Amino acid sequence: MAQITRREAIQTAAAAAAAAGLGACGGSAQRATKGEGVPYVLIGAGDRGSFLLKRLAGTVGGRCVGICDTYEPNLRNALQFAPAGVKQYRDHRAVLDDKEVQAVIIATPLYRHFDVTRDALEAGRHAFCEKSLVFRAEEVHALRALCEARPRQVLQTGLQRRYSPFYQAARQMIEKGLLGDVMHIRAQWHRNGAGRRPVQDPKLERQINWRFYKEYSAGPAAELASHQMDVADWMFGATPEFVSGVGGIDYWKDGRETYDNIHLIFRYPRGQKLVYTSISYNGHCDLLYGKRPNFGEEICGTAGTLHITIGDAANPAVGPAMGMWFSEPNAPKKETGKKSENWVAGATVSTEKMTSKGLPLLLPKDVVQRSDGFLEKELKFARQWLYKHDIAAPEEDRNPVDLSLEDFFRCVRTGARPRADLEVGLADSTGVILSNLAMEEGRRVFYSEIGKLGRGPLS
Repeated sequence: MAQITRREAIQTAAAAAAAAGLGACGGSAQRATKGEGVPYVLIGAGDRGSFLLKRLAGTVGGRCVGICDTYEPNLRNALQFAPAGVKQYRDHRAVLDDKEVQAVIIATPLYRHFDVTRDALEAGRHAFCEKSLVFRAEEVHALRALCEARPRQVLQTGLQRRYSPFYQAARQMIEKGLLGDVMHIRAQWHRNGAGRRPVQDPKLERQINWRFYKEYSAGPAAELASHQMDVADWMFGATPEFVSGVGGIDYWKDGRETYDNIHLIFRYPRGQKLVYTSISYNGHCDLLYGKRPNFGEEICGTAGTLHITIGDAANPAVGPAMGMWFSEPNAPKKETGKKSENWVAGATVSTEKMTSKGLPLLLPKDVVQRSDGFLEKELKFARQWLYKHDIAAPEEDRNPVDLSLEDFFRCVRTGARPRADLEVGLADSTGVILSNLAMEEGRRVFYSEIGKLGRGPLS
C-alpha cells in the first residue's frame, strides 16, 4: 500500500486552519470557579432536556439553579443530572419570577417554544431555544419584532452543526473555492423504527408521543430535516426560493398524524438545490463508505465533493463526526479572468494526485503549521498517514453541543452574537413551515409567501 506523501498530507487539511478560530461568540469559555457562571434554568426536562443537562455538566460558563417541567416523572428523572439542591418548578412563569435567573434553556415540545421564549424575553432573560425555533408562521413575525425591541438580550437556536469544526472547515473550503461552484447538496436522516414511546396510561398518549400529532409537532421536517436545511443554507450562503415535496404515513399506520417519511427539493437563487429525504423504515446511509448510519450530507461542487456528518453525542464511539473530501476528476475550469489557484488552509496546492478514494477532512490540531517544531510536525504527519490508510480518523476535541452551550453563556456575558442567532433560527423554522405546507398542498411553495402567512393576531 502506497504511503501518503507530504503533499497529500497537506491536501487533507481542507481549510481546517482557516476554521481553527470559532469567531464571534465561538471561543472556549474560561472555566468558572464554584458559584460563578451565568445562572440558568432548564425548561423542559424530557429526553432532550435531560440530554442537555448531561452535556451541561461538562461545560463551563453557566450554573444550573433550577429545572422546570409540567410532567412530574420528567422532573424527577432530570434531577439525577443536575447539581444537588437545584430548585424545582412546575410552571415556567415561576422561573421568570425568580430574580436570580439570568438565562433559560428551552427544551419543551415544539408547540411551546414561542410562548416560553416570548415570556423569557419579555421578563428580561436570555434564551437558548432548541430547534425548530418557532412552530407557526405568525410566530416568525412576532419573535422577530420582539427581539428587535430587545437587542441586548441573547437568543440562540439549538443548531449545533454551526459549532462543529468539521462543518466550519467545510464552509471554509467552499469560501476558498476548493469545491468549485457548489450547486447540489444531498442530505438524509433515515431511521428504522416507529419512534413511539411506551405509554402506560392512555390519557397521556398525546403528552408523551406529542411528536406524532400536528397540534404539537411539525413532524420529521422539524425534528430531523431542520438541522440539514440549516446546513444547506449555510453552505450555499442563501435561503431557498421555493420548496416542493411529498410526504406520507405509508408504513407506521399507528394513529400518528405527522408523516413517517418526507421527500423534499429546495431550489436556491443561483439554481442550487438541496434534495432531502427522511424515512423511518430503513437506516442505511451510503455516505462516508457506509461507516455511519442514519444521517449525513453530500456537498457537491464542480471541483469536488464532501461527505460529512456530525458526531453522535450520545454514543460517539459508534457515531463519530466524520468528513471526507473527494476531488472531481477533470473538473471544468470556469473562466474568471483571474489566475486559477486551489486554496487549502491558506496555501496554494495541487490536486493532481487526488483519487476517487477521498481524503479525510483534518481538524486544526492535525494541520501542519510553519511554527510547529520538528517533533510536532512528524507526529502530525504520522496521524495523517493513519487517517489516509483508514487505521484512525480525525476526531473533534469537543462535541458541538457542548460548544454551542458554552458559546451561549459567553454571548450572555459579552453581548456577542451567536452563530445560530435569531435570523438563522427563523430561516430554519420558515423552511420547516413551508416544507410541510408544500407537502400538504401538493405544490411548489415560495419562501416569499412567509411574508403574508400568519399576519393575523396570535391566537
